[in-house]
Parts: sequence; structure tokens; C-alpha cells
Amino acid sequence: MSGHHHGPHPAAAGVLGLLDGRPLPRAELDRRLAALRGGPRSSALPVPGSAEDRQLTRWVAQVVLTEELCAVEAAERGLDASTAPPVRLDQRAAVELGSIAAAAFEGSAAVRAVYAAVTDGVEVDPAAVERYRTAAGGQPAEPSELWRLATPDGTFDTDPAGLPTTLADALRAAGPGREVHAGGWTATLIDRRPAAAPGEDAEAALRESARRIAFVRWLDHTRATRLTILPGLEHPGDPTQPDNHHRH
Repeated sequence: MSGHHHGPHPAAAGVLGLLDGRPLPRAELDRRLAALRGGPRSSALPVPGSAEDRQLTRWVAQVVLTEELCAVEAAERGLDASTAPPVRLDQRAAVELGSIAAAAFEGSAAVRAVYAAVTDGVEVDPAAVERYRTAAGGQPAEPSELWRLATPDGTFDTDPAGLPTTLADALRAAGPGREVHAGGWTATLIDRRPAAAPGEDAEAALRESARRIAFVRWLDHTRATRLTILPGLEHPGDPTQPDNHHRH
């Protein structure tokens, strides 16, 4: 494929990868790794130099590459990324996007702007919505209540059922407006409100799911055509890289 250069790699020269053949500096990757290692959860991180540490480096590299790719894409499409507010994905969304795309989506307004543009036309088949409702036995598959939480990472809405039990119980007991510390989490319940009627939710849930799948497909294709990854910074799940332990 064009754009893939074999021969000496510029890895030593502080390069993260090539985007359309143009070197991307490695500085942002090193800044994030340093922030992780100097952060509050540093004791949970793998030992520097270990295979797990190299996997962490690859993971962060892939997040940064995804953000860089979407920043260029957003500029090319004339998208305004400055207006996209920070978000927190729920567990289902994070699983469907995969951990790398999910982290980039949460961390970068450009990724969210490109996501919105790429998935704008995605619709779901009404018959699929009917099947989904029937499978759910007519029960609302969505939360009956939404909580707005303030945390050190920002404010977001969440289904209490998706929270760690210890945290949900502590917030319920404390009531709105009181900061709680439970199981290593810190949060304040701002308000509780009923979620939307279940009728619209099935369609919305399926559409969001279809949009995430479409975005992942677009991202995989765009990465394959525009990015050249350097040895040592491959996708952590790439079966050809030496630290991937998921041998089949």
C-alpha cells in the first residue's frame, strides 16, 4: 500500500507515527504517560520496561493517534470542534466503541465532532425497533431514573444501575448536594429525574448503537489508509506485535 515505507523507521527521532506520510511528534504521548505515572493511580500501573508497560504505551499511543487523525479530519471537513462539551460514555457505549476509541471520544472534541458528522445519516429499521421492544417483553430496557453527578472529572448524567453498588448506595443515602467518598470514588449527586418514556428509548438506543458501529468501521478504514504505525506503538491487540498475549 502506498505511504508505507519499509526501511529505517524514524522511531528514534521522537515520532509517534505518520499521518498521510507526515511525521506526528511523540511529545503528546510522552506527556500523557508522564501524567499517568505521576498521577494518583500510578501505583496501579505496570512496572516500567515490562511487557504490560509496553502495552500501556501502545494503548495511549493509539488514543493519541485517533485524536490526531480526527483533528485533521475535523479541519478538512470544516467542523467546529470547540463547541463539543466533554462527555462520559456509559458502559455499553464504551464496549461498542472499544476502549481506545471510547477514550479518544471522551477526551477530544474533534473526535466527537467527527463522530457526529460521520454517523449523521445512520438510521435504524423500524422492524428492528419492534423486535427489540418485543424481546424486552415490553419492559423499558432503559433506566427509569437518571442521576446527574459531579465528580473530579466533570459533571455527567448516568443510570444509577450502571454505577458501582457501593457508590450508588452512598449517594442514595447522602441525598443531593453532599459529596461522598466510596470505594475509591468521589461524587456528588446534583439531582435525580425520571428518564424518558420507554417508547422512544428503544429506537434511540438502537440508533446510538448503530452509529457507534458505523464510526468504528469508518475509524478502522481511515486509520488503515492514512496512518503508518511505528514498531512498538502498534495497537495493543495487534496479533503480530510481540507483547500480545492473546495467542489463538
